[in-house]
Amino acid sequence: MSSVSAEALARPLTSEVAISKSHAATRLESIDALRGLVIVLMALDHVRDYFTAADFDALDLSQTSFAYFMTRWITHLCAPTFIFLAGVSAYLMSKRMTTAELRRFLTTRGLWLIALEFTVVHFAWSFNLRYQDGLFMQVIWAIGASMVVLALIVSWPRWVIGLFAVGVIATHNLLDGIQPETFGGWAPLWNLLHVRGRLAHAFVLYPLIPWVAVMALGFWAGAVFELQASARRRILWASGIAALSLFLVLRAINVYGDPHPWETQSNVLLTALSFIKVHKYPPSLMYLLVMLGAACILLAELEKMKGTLRQVLVVFGRVPLFVYVLHIVFAHLAAGLLALALGYGDALLTNIFIYKPAGWGFGLFGVYAAWLLIMIGLYPACRWYGDLKRGRTQWWWGYL
Repeated sequence: MSSVSAEALARPLTSEVAISKSHAATRLESIDALRGLVIVLMALDHVRDYFTAADFDALDLSQTSFAYFMTRWITHLCAPTFIFLAGVSAYLMSKRMTTAELRRFLTTRGLWLIALEFTVVHFAWSFNLRYQDGLFMQVIWAIGASMVVLALIVSWPRWVIGLFAVGVIATHNLLDGIQPETFGGWAPLWNLLHVRGRLAHAFVLYPLIPWVAVMALGFWAGAVFELQASARRRILWASGIAALSLFLVLRAINVYGDPHPWETQSNVLLTALSFIKVHKYPPSLMYLLVMLGAACILLAELEKMKGTLRQVLVVFGRVPLFVYVLHIVFAHLAAGLLALALGYGDALLTNIFIYKPAGWGFGLFGVYAAWLLIMIGLYPACRWYGDLKRGRTQWWWGYL
């Protein structure tokens, strides 16, 4: 989630780099468009959670279909893109803030996002505050905690931040064999850092390593967005191609970079799906290479994209936190009310989707129809909220 508005980012970044107002607006709209694209894809994943009749993991090759697999797999683009762009936004903010101001903002906004995760976002998912399953530590928690860590290192030389980011992303899979039990009483700390799992009063879905490095990578790469459009697009395309090429080579070798090597399946299609099935919790090197590589290419292409679709994506991308919370509420409410009307009771309406009533749900056609209707319904609210935020100068708008 970007921590700065499009208008704020459109201010001149440095005295050394002269960028016209129209050029800056085009550049920043492309960032908003990419952010909008991934929030729309994220909504698809969450609508699927509430509306699907499938009772299996969509990535389980023994049960899934190509359509189910790809519906889930394409949404893997979302979290790394959000977190990477949050780092880019922090870099752009550093051009108009002192280091102390930036550190204070990143720390306070990070803590604010963590608080939102455990209150507002939790309520949106569950429609109750019973916390019977404890705290769910999901993407908003990861973004907030990564901001706090970034605040600690923003004074480092930029090349050191880049080296830290690349080093952690490239090597953290060496830690895959270390289990929480190794640390005895400190085991929950390792869950927070690297192993998805349940704690006494929480479930860690997004361990922090290497999400903190992804945000640091965005901060290091932020200087690219001070360049002229042609140079910037070349760098983004080259970076994307390099990342995807490295993914193909390392994945083909099948020795390092993901805790689950790909395997030959019963047919070519399933083998190809096994090849691209990469580990998200925590994000493996293979996962980040393919997703961030794709994000770089999408960002380069969105710079020259015109038309209504781009503007729709920009509307969503300018208010990502608003869309994130509201789309969960809409999906949950719509599924819960429909289940109640169809005689499935109120279990879904008063709890998270993992407690769906028996027999509830629809096929992919129904999932996609619900997703489109929810996003169409959200669009006017997002446009209104974006217009409301535009031009606001009060400090607290930067936290919303």
